[in-house]
Amino acid sequence: MVGPLGAVALAAVATVVIWKGSGLFERAAERLSRYYGLPVAVHGAVVVAVGSSFPEISSIVISTVVHGEFSLGVGAIVGSAIFNLLVIPAVSALASEELTSTRDIVHKDAQFYVISILVLFIVFALGATYVPGGTNREALLTPALVVVPLATYGVYVFLHQQDASDHVADPADSVSALREWGTLAVSLVVIAVGVEGIVRAALALGEAFGTPTFFWGLTVIAAGTSLPDTFVSVNAARDDDDVTSLANVLGSNTFNLLVAIPVGVLLAGEATIDFLAAIPTMGFLALATLVFIVFARTGLEITDREAYVFLGLYAVFLAWMGLESAGVIETVRGI
Repeated sequence: MVGPLGAVALAAVATVVIWKGSGLFERAAERLSRYYGLPVAVHGAVVVAVGSSFPEISSIVISTVVHGEFSLGVGAIVGSAIFNLLVIPAVSALASEELTSTRDIVHKDAQFYVISILVLFIVFALGATYVPGGTNREALLTPALVVVPLATYGVYVFLHQQDASDHVADPADSVSALREWGTLAVSLVVIAVGVEGIVRAALALGEAFGTPTFFWGLTVIAAGTSLPDTFVSVNAARDDDDVTSLANVLGSNTFNLLVAIPVGVLLAGEATIDFLAAIPTMGFLALATLVFIVFARTGLEITDREAYVFLGLYAVFLAWMGLESAGVIETVRGI
């Protein structure tokens, strides 16, 4: 078994692999979006968001199918969503002169993301109370139940498709679609290899320190798999493409909650999640979402001061989860 230092080294190497794969993906996705003439909002909220979410969906697939740790994958998804909302906009704002928002981002993407949190919460509640086998502590998620979030994501894609239908594309004959699709496929394989490494590192850290795997999913895997979103959003912000920067965050989170978790359930046949641990962390995610919406709407800009508030709130989250996992405090009974 890998020791703590070996696990940290493995996580670092895996993070670099994910970063490299994400760089390949970002370039290929940008060229393909230009080739097919997609609007910038669709490129950020759907194309880039789905691709940059591949580490998260890989984490839940690998955790569930290879290691039998569905809760580890769910922790990675929720932790990644919190990281995306608090850290990525903060870093993007501090790395650029200004990070401007739009009414479309606040009133469409952000509000639909709030709906996605509500839908997932309802699915967890149904799994704990109405599905045979569920208890007040554990929610039993079945393939029939996760059809609800998948259908909700279908509505999200439909809304963006409606926006794209009126868009007049500029020709991009210099792009080789076949080559870019090949690069995209290679980048996804590289990302999957990196995710396998970081999942193994998280399991080793959990065993070494005697802490729940859910905690390492919330922190180590979440941060490592959020790197694609971080680089995409920061690079977009530096290039004054603020729409892509913020739309990518919200689109990625929407995909993670409505697609990644259901995919894990479908591959496993059925899965249980600790309801007592999931609800407080989902509650913090809802709080982070509200703070994000308020900051993005005030002046339609995220200022440096607001960026530091985001980072402070994320530090509070890490401290809270760390103290819970170490048994210092017991405000979350599921952990």
